[in-house]
Amino acid sequence: GDITFTGRTYGGRVVAAHYERDAESGEYVLLDRETREVRPLFKQRKALAGLKLRPLEPVSFPARDGLRLNGYLTRPENASGKLPLILVIHGGPYARDYWGFRSTHQWLANRGYAVLSVNYRGSTGYGKAFVNAAHHEWGGRMHDDLIDTANWAVGNGLADPKRVGFFGGSYGGYSALMAATRTPEVFACIVDLFGISNLLTFMATIPPYWHPWFNVWKNIVGNPDTEEGRAFLADRSPLNHLERATRPILIAHGLNDVRVVAAESRQMVDALKGRQAPVTYLTFRDEGHGFVRPVNQLAFFAVAEAFLAKHLGGLCQPFEGDLSGSTMKVEAGAELVPGLAG
Repeated sequence: GDITFTGRTYGGRVVAAHYERDAESGEYVLLDRETREVRPLFKQRKALAGLKLRPLEPVSFPARDGLRLNGYLTRPENASGKLPLILVIHGGPYARDYWGFRSTHQWLANRGYAVLSVNYRGSTGYGKAFVNAAHHEWGGRMHDDLIDTANWAVGNGLADPKRVGFFGGSYGGYSALMAATRTPEVFACIVDLFGISNLLTFMATIPPYWHPWFNVWKNIVGNPDTEEGRAFLADRSPLNHLERATRPILIAHGLNDVRVVAAESRQMVDALKGRQAPVTYLTFRDEGHGFVRPVNQLAFFAVAEAFLAKHLGGLCQPFEGDLSGSTMKVEAGAELVPGLAG
């Protein structure tokens, strides 16, 4: 696996290290540099022992403008032919996907999907020019990178072009809504977790602890203080392009979210319902920007895999007790997910 040194004693004789692995649990060890002995400390996820996990394959390909993109692919066991594919897109956007154990990849691969993540322009870890290539490209070339990723998978015979799904949170959720409104022909269904629907309302409701670097956001996303900037932000907002939103969408949001407030999802859901577009909306009253409580995570994933199975044809388990104990509330579209309305 990949080794990261996580700490050391004074003088540096004993060093703590972590082995990151893609198809088994990561592990912490102690290295005595004088005796050259390695002593195991503990494994992160003992429950993974003995499970059939799938490797995370690095992939690389050019975007349409020649910029080199890097990503990670997980194929289901005994995969052959053109598979249903799910793009799993990271948030940030100034973050990145890494090689290693990815629970979402393993879950979806177990359900029969090929899973593909990409470090689109603006992702960190590839140099300053790669980050700067995302300036004023939210919903523009950053989105083109995601479509180029899907097209790469289809063009290489990996993916069934009629069974491509989108799964993203935060900025990835914004990208999911852009996929639903800008390029719906590419995707059979969309999953959006706490995504931004309107860049103007998003920038008007940023939390106080973001204010010190708000000027940076004005420069790289768009400036809501100028008429030209407001017009640009409006054009790059999924909420303003609903005429093409015809694909099934699953939206989930924590009501305590202060980074992307729940009103971003609510206004999108209301607008979609007004156009009779197929949308299912889940809320969690005790979650913020990301779902933390295990019972809520389990409930969301149970609904999500039923939704994906309906539109992409993968496997899913019956709900049984997976929804009990969760604060999940189905605000709209229960009848659109098999087993949810009952």
